[in-house]
Amino acid sequence: MLLNGYDPVVYSRMLTSLTLGFHIIYATIGVGVPLMIALAEWIGIRRNDPHYLLLARRWARGFVITVAVGVVTGTAIGLQLSLLWPSFMRVAGQSISLPLFLETFAFFFEAIFLGIYLYTWDRFKNRMTHFLLLIPVVIGSSASAFFITIVNAFMNYPVGFKLTDGLISEVNPIAAMLSPAMPTKVAHVLSSAYLTCAFVLAALTAWKLLKGKDHIYYKKALKLTMVSAFIFMISTALIGDLSGKYLAKYQPEKLAAAEWHFDTAAKAPLVLGGVLTDNNEIKYGLEIPYGLSILAHSNPFAVVKGLNDFPEDERPPLWIHYLFDIKMGYVAFMVAVSLLFVIEMVRKRGNVYRRWLLFAVVAAAPIAMLTIEHGWIFSEVGRQPWILRGLMRTTEGATTSEHVDLMLWLFTLLYVGLGISSVRVLLKMFKNNHAEDELAALGKEAS
Repeated sequence: MLLNGYDPVVYSRMLTSLTLGFHIIYATIGVGVPLMIALAEWIGIRRNDPHYLLLARRWARGFVITVAVGVVTGTAIGLQLSLLWPSFMRVAGQSISLPLFLETFAFFFEAIFLGIYLYTWDRFKNRMTHFLLLIPVVIGSSASAFFITIVNAFMNYPVGFKLTDGLISEVNPIAAMLSPAMPTKVAHVLSSAYLTCAFVLAALTAWKLLKGKDHIYYKKALKLTMVSAFIFMISTALIGDLSGKYLAKYQPEKLAAAEWHFDTAAKAPLVLGGVLTDNNEIKYGLEIPYGLSILAHSNPFAVVKGLNDFPEDERPPLWIHYLFDIKMGYVAFMVAVSLLFVIEMVRKRGNVYRRWLLFAVVAAAPIAMLTIEHGWIFSEVGRQPWILRGLMRTTEGATTSEHVDLMLWLFTLLYVGLGISSVRVLLKMFKNNHAEDELAALGKEAS
């Protein structure tokens, strides 16, 4: 419905995109940081090393702030699903209510044990008892991401029900949760969250080293976070390859649009960059022979379905090609940084504290977060024009309210306030509270 230039579908998409784009920053931190805290505390206990124990303690303090903001924005997402997409929720709500409920339960599970974990520092003679309280936090945070990603997987490939004349029947919530999109999406979301948080924590440490803080505490933190980033980088790359094969089988139109692959053909090349002409010819692009066939089917001679096999009104926007290319450029940079760091670390005369490498580590953090954002936009825009692929178009699922534009402004102000406030609190929390001072106060300063 278009009234005097106002389209509620457009504003609904803008507001939902804004909320998810902001929430994903804090949600990613909320998923990945608990695992890093657990690694630091476990190493500290096993080695009786106060530096790693303090790492866990300080990371946990900052984590609480990000969790608080994540709760607010996560609640906003739940409200907007009902207010902005009522037709979608009326059809899909019966199928996805179970993972939505389980996501809320997982958060409560995480929050309860997080409170106990924070309150009981230094209250147990056996430090391992305190560490065990962190395990439910790690499980709960990852479970939250697991269940909410199941909802998104269902939207990309809905199963577990029948839809007749707009009426849903024969609902099987378990089958809906086990959509073919679920395994690769869940694995990719979790792995990329762990990777991004490792880079974010590494960047904070690298910045301290660049500012002249050469304490062993920061050096240990840098090695822990960058080795973790390297491991998560490998897993994320492998899962990304599986995601390409999922798209080739279940969402071939998205893969074809991302690679500007119009004609069904074998030995399909992978296209990087380029400009698309009006008659769908690619100019100035770099073609990697057999690349798309290998990505889609692990076979250089495999046939890859082209975009011309789909009706024009069911094709994703072709500009997602650039999203995919930019994302791959980010990934290449992160691979290079993590690999170079590990090489320098294992070399006999290697030096991981070279300034150029530390600057690269600092740059990798925002790039990792941008990769998350680009990946999410690629996933959502690549599903268009569907909100439920093959069943309900985005225009059919949106509200017809005349006030979504006002909501967009109000939520924009909310997110600006939350973003500025959380950053200021975090800066104030650590600016005058240095790790060296804490170690000295505890009487555990290392030589």
